[in-house]
Amino acid sequence: MPLHDWTRVGAYVYHDFHTGFLVAIRRVLNDGVLPPGYYARAEHTMRTMGPDVLTLQSRNSAPETPSNAPVVPRLTVPSVPPRVAIAASSAPRVPGFKQKRLAIRHASNDRLIAIVELVSPGNKSSAYALRTFVKKAAQAVEAGIHVLVIDPFPPSKRDPNGIHGAIWPRLGGDDYTQPADKPLTLVAYEAGDETGSPHRCYVQPLAVGDPLPDMPLFLEPEEYVNVPLERAYQIAFADVLPQDRALLEAVPT
Repeated sequence: MPLHDWTRVGAYVYHDFHTGFLVAIRRVLNDGVLPPGYYARAEHTMRTMGPDVLTLQSRNSAPETPSNAPVVPRLTVPSVPPRVAIAASSAPRVPGFKQKRLAIRHASNDRLIAIVELVSPGNKSSAYALRTFVKKAAQAVEAGIHVLVIDPFPPSKRDPNGIHGAIWPRLGGDDYTQPADKPLTLVAYEAGDETGSPHRCYVQPLAVGDPLPDMPLFLEPEEYVNVPLERAYQIAFADVLPQDRALLEAVPT
């Protein structure tokens, strides 16, 4: 299924799909993509009425795996490099440095591993909104939390080189130029460890009409699973209302 042009519909239509897409990603992750002991959960902030972020956590003790359960492939960067158009590393970091992060958690102390962020028009609606989103993503990576960002919207005047072009320099990376013919962005951030290893990014620029590729979601430095975004997108798009689907699938004249 090709990626649709979500600028054709109102923000309320995309918000409905946004919620369904995050829930679908959660479903496919928890349905055999994640290894035992890891789970994905949709969360929301006080500003929203629905989930706006997907968190990946690990249990304090992994449950016993049934003997007949399929083995979940846990890939490593040296042996199976992520299949993306661009991979880059940040500048050298000061060993042991982490941004302070305050989080309220349940007493179970389940560890936060990664975050999946799905960009919405509201994240680019003002300089403050964009700055808040970029700061949240960068602080998560600096805190050792891996991040996957899905941005199905073209650059705005506030992020002329796309969402990755706004985030990556804050993590010590080089300036990034968004390809003019591929204005949409998928990007996975692999957080460096406490020894000062660099942060890494894996970027896949896209255009409307492109299929969604699998994207890496890191569990540990150099260890990841592939997220089947196309499958999750199909699940979510199946629930789009017919009148909205007609707008999204109309052939430009």
